[in-house]
Amino acid sequence: MGSNGKLEVPHHPIIPFIEGDGIGPDIWRASVRVFDAAIEKAYFGERKIHWLKVLAGEESFRQTGEWMPEATMQAFKDYLIAIKGPLTTPVGGGIRSLNVALRQELDLYVCLRPVKYFEGTPSPMWQPEKVNMVIFRENTEDIYAGIEYMTGTPEAEKLKHFLVEEMGVKKLRFPDTTSFGIKPVSKEGSERLIRSAIQYALDNKLPSVTIVHKGNIMKFTEGAFKNWGYDLAENEFAGEVYTWRQWEKTKEESGEAVANEEMRISAMGGKVIIKDAIADNFLQQALLNPQDYSVIATLNLNGDYISDALAAQVGGIGIAPGANINYLTGHAVFEATHGTAPRFANTNTMNPSSVILSGVMMLEYMGWRDAAELITNAVGKTIRNKTVTIDFYNLMKEGTLLKTSEFGDEVVRNM
Repeated sequence: MGSNGKLEVPHHPIIPFIEGDGIGPDIWRASVRVFDAAIEKAYFGERKIHWLKVLAGEESFRQTGEWMPEATMQAFKDYLIAIKGPLTTPVGGGIRSLNVALRQELDLYVCLRPVKYFEGTPSPMWQPEKVNMVIFRENTEDIYAGIEYMTGTPEAEKLKHFLVEEMGVKKLRFPDTTSFGIKPVSKEGSERLIRSAIQYALDNKLPSVTIVHKGNIMKFTEGAFKNWGYDLAENEFAGEVYTWRQWEKTKEESGEAVANEEMRISAMGGKVIIKDAIADNFLQQALLNPQDYSVIATLNLNGDYISDALAAQVGGIGIAPGANINYLTGHAVFEATHGTAPRFANTNTMNPSSVILSGVMMLEYMGWRDAAELITNAVGKTIRNKTVTIDFYNLMKEGTLLKTSEFGDEVVRNM
């Protein structure tokens, strides 16, 4: 990371990778061939990634007895950029999510999830091509902070006593069997997330940023997230954005009775519009009017729901890429957004597109946009040609069924 806040990438960077568990090795082998071929073609051999394998998950546990060795975490810290397949996390106890551990340790405060339709992809939507959004999900706070206490433990009893006896809380419906979770939402955490979303919209000439929240119920956490977002937009990006809050104030001062969308757009004068939406209503509008939304800024739990729901509209999480980024330090981990699907391990049948398109995001982050564009266009052509893996093949008429490795080879050919 340069002193100017910009990432400085050499022509031969070392990038750590984790193959992942379950189907991870199959989809990684197909994906890395695509990455290497695109870089070779785009830069005529002048640039090349040197891949550094590091361990995490089941493979690591078998070899070292640790789910996330310190050497792996150190490599992610040292090399700034990394890419990974899906990792197993035992359910109901044991280790916490390895993905959450990475985000917390590296302070990867943005979970970046672009959602875009590739022509020919099977979709439940009538017009899936209208879905084109980028989700900025806050990654380090909210209930994912992991501050939880199981009912019956001394910690839960202590917290219950504090809430009831000292804070006067009377809304515990079943106090003797209640577990507790704490939802921290800070001004600093909210601002850095929303700042990144607005800057992304400006850099990529996108029309709007929507702050999605449940502030009508959680007024001092999610409601504060919305208000801090509006404050930041109006103070730090004055002249570049126009907020709904400014519009409402103007409307009140002018005596306007109706907030007309065309009038609002006219008033903003070509600036990026900053608006907000209640989370449940947003999920409805994302189905009915997806073209009205571009960049989404939201908290951790909402972002989890929204990312997967929107992915389903354009073909499912099997084709959805993702990244976890700290725009201040430069640290970024790009990853498949789906699970490990262990019953399909070593079958060479699953769709590698989530890792392939996460690699596209990685190349764009590195500034290697020519290689990224080659891959994006080639994936699109491969799907349009109906040469697909089993997940898409089962939903298509007259498609050609490919194995995981064959899909990767077809993407390379279509460059």
